Amino acid sequence: MTTEPRRLRNYINGEFRDAADGRTTDVVNPATGEVYATAPLSGPADVDAAMEAAAAAFPAWRDTTPAERQKVLLKIADAFEERAEELIAAESENTGKPLGLTRTEEIPPMVDQIRFFAGAARMLEGRSAGEYMDGLTSFVRREPVGVCAQVAPWNYPMMMGVWKFAPALAAGNTVVLKPSDTTPASTVLMAEIIGSVAPAGVFNVICGDRDTGRAMVEHPTPAMASITGSVRAGMEVAGAAAKDLKRVHLELGGKAPVIVFGDVDIAKAVEGISVAGFFNAGQDCTAATRVLVHESVHDDFVTALAKAAAETKTGAADDEDVLYGPLNNAAQLERVTGFVDRLPAHAKVEAGGHRVGDRGYFYAPTVVSGLRQDDEIIQNEVFGPVITVQSFTDEAQALAYANGVEYALASSVWTKDHARAMRLSKALDFGCVWINTHIPLVAEMPHGGFKKSGYGKDLSSYGFDDYTRVKHVMTAIED
Repeated sequence: MTTEPRRLRNYINGEFRDAADGRTTDVVNPATGEVYATAPLSGPADVDAAMEAAAAAFPAWRDTTPAERQKVLLKIADAFEERAEELIAAESENTGKPLGLTRTEEIPPMVDQIRFFAGAARMLEGRSAGEYMDGLTSFVRREPVGVCAQVAPWNYPMMMGVWKFAPALAAGNTVVLKPSDTTPASTVLMAEIIGSVAPAGVFNVICGDRDTGRAMVEHPTPAMASITGSVRAGMEVAGAAAKDLKRVHLELGGKAPVIVFGDVDIAKAVEGISVAGFFNAGQDCTAATRVLVHESVHDDFVTALAKAAAETKTGAADDEDVLYGPLNNAAQLERVTGFVDRLPAHAKVEAGGHRVGDRGYFYAPTVVSGLRQDDEIIQNEVFGPVITVQSFTDEAQALAYANGVEYALASSVWTKDHARAMRLSKALDFGCVWINTHIPLVAEMPHGGFKKSGYGKDLSSYGFDDYTRVKHVMTAIED
């Protein structure tokens, strides 16, 4: 029996709506390759409606007290916990992610991050008032920027949605959020949950494709555009936003170097790096997928990593033994396959290197050695379960290889030598440096990169500050 695809709808001004012109797009479960839902293919009329709703709701939401905004965000966090199983099911259908890992690795940090920003709403900081000129007192106001146009990616639809709406709402902004066209289901469910707590128009969701996102960024209403996505998309957003000088917040691609020195415990390092490289099918801008290993332990490390890859499982969402599910879509499977198929003759596939099964978009855990710094697979983001390994001779060469890419989001150093770790943490040109670990994130610390990985910070008080503007107020105090 054929099941009719579920119909997803936009959420605008506190109500669910179809696209104004009735257009839809199919949504595919990447674990099966089958259509499970349709979503609105929103056009200019839908963008106008969402922006109008957000603009109308902004003055009242801006003028709420921090305590009132905190209360709303805490209620949202509680509601996410209460409806966690629904969110997990929607996210798994979106992405094919394992249910168990989504339950343990995504819901708890999402809820914690919302609660962190609920607290941040009441902790706005600024310089103390003072007389910097005789007879005049100055002070600084921190204010919300206004309506925020936000675009979330398909690798973490729920969590990246939280990273966007939570600081924006905490600061007193209103939001129009667009999920990826391949993963709208969990975002639409989040809109339902948030809408049960927040005033109408404060949080809006419109579904659609690149043209929808482009219309959001080019719309005259938003004061800020925020996107997590590819470098190409980030450049386009920055260019479009420049036309009317919108603020821009970009979290883009990554090519994280993982520098492994000869003094490490190889088994422990391989265990941590393999999980950090293959988790979520390597579809993570911070994934540990570019490993640099000292020549003294290179061969032993590659052997151990290949063994770990062979023991790593991908498969169905309800299989408790799998580390990751499928790649998100057919185009991404083609992209990852292409990188491996185009490997130069000097490269060696130590494990994997092939699709798994003929249903869905699964790809085997893959390890590639023998690579050179200028190889395509070293210089460009694969965004799949593929870990590359290069050999280096000394610290200087390791640093040159690590910094020798256009991305600068995250990195890690694996060594027992504290001084070496400190030297490299200073010299590595990346927004995050982990030492003897890779990929943990906490709400209190900033996440964001340099160079072509974008600018602006997610999480932390720095991420909160990005959604505020600074105003100087000066008053005469003499008669």
